[in-house]
Amino acid sequence: MGPFQYILFVVWALSAIALIALVLMHSGKGTGVSDMIASSLYNASAATGVMEQNLDKLTVIVAAVFGLCVVLCMFFFPQGIVGI
Repeated sequence: MGPFQYILFVVWALSAIALIALVLMHSGKGTGVSDMIASSLYNASAATGVMEQNLDKLTVIVAAVFGLCVVLCMFFFPQGIVGI
């Protein structure tokens, strides 16, 4: 395995962790318990819409990086054997 593969795996792992964190940071859109708890917090801030839009953009960018890493891994490891 060359240095590019190691860098690819590090970027893939970091983007996976970041994607999980970003998805969990999104506010609930339903009428469930999460909406009842978070509604008072989000309605108090006037800049919530801007923050949500920035969070959406960042989530899409990290998801694209994660997807690109998956595609690149398919090309570099076509049999799925890592380390041999």
